[in-house]
Amino acid sequence: MNKKLFVMIALTGLALMACSKKPKQELVQVDKAPAAKVVTPADSAKASESREDSLKNAALQAESLENVRLEGQRKALEDMMNRLMSEEIYFEFDKAVLSEKAKDLLSQAGDILAKEPKLWVEVEGHTDERGTEAYNMTLGGKRAQSVVDYLVNYGVATDRLKSISFGEEKPKTAGATEDVFAKNRRAAFNVKIKK
Repeated sequence: MNKKLFVMIALTGLALMACSKKPKQELVQVDKAPAAKVVTPADSAKASESREDSLKNAALQAESLENVRLEGQRKALEDMMNRLMSEEIYFEFDKAVLSEKAKDLLSQAGDILAKEPKLWVEVEGHTDERGTEAYNMTLGGKRAQSVVDYLVNYGVATDRLKSISFGEEKPKTAGATEDVFAKNRRAAFNVKIKK
C-alpha cells in the first residue's frame, strides 16, 4: 500500500504542477496605426491657397470659355448684320422707312440679341452726298434711329442699342451715279461685347 500511496501522491503532485503552469502565450505583433499628422497653420494656409488657386483657375477657364462663346455669338450677330448689309438695309431717296426685307432680317438679329444680353449694337446712319451736310446728318440719324426703334419694339433693351449719324461722311462707294447714291443710303452696324 505504501507503493500505491506513493504513486498517488506523485500523480497528484504532478497534476498540481501541471495545473499551476501558465500556458505559454503566443506573441502576436500588432501593427501600430500610423501616427496622425499634425496639421500646422502653415499647412492649413497652403491647402487654403491651393483651393483658392484651383477656384481662381476654374473661374478663369469658365470666363475664357464664356468669352469665346460670346465672341462666337458676336461674330454670328456681326455676320447677320453684314448679311443685312449685303442684302442691305437700304433706304429710298430722302426716306428713313425700313423695307419688309430689312424688317425680316432685323427680326433675326433681334432673336440673337434676345439670347445674348452682353451684346450691344451701334447703328450708323448714312446718306448719299446730295443735300446739305446738316440735312444729311439729320437724315442719317433718322435712318439709324428707325433701325434702333424696330429692335426696341422687337424687345431689345434700349441700353444695348445706340444710333449715330455719319450723314455723307463715310460713303460705302465713291461716285455720283444713281447706283452709287443708292448704295450709300444705308444703315451699318457695329456689334460689341458689353463688359
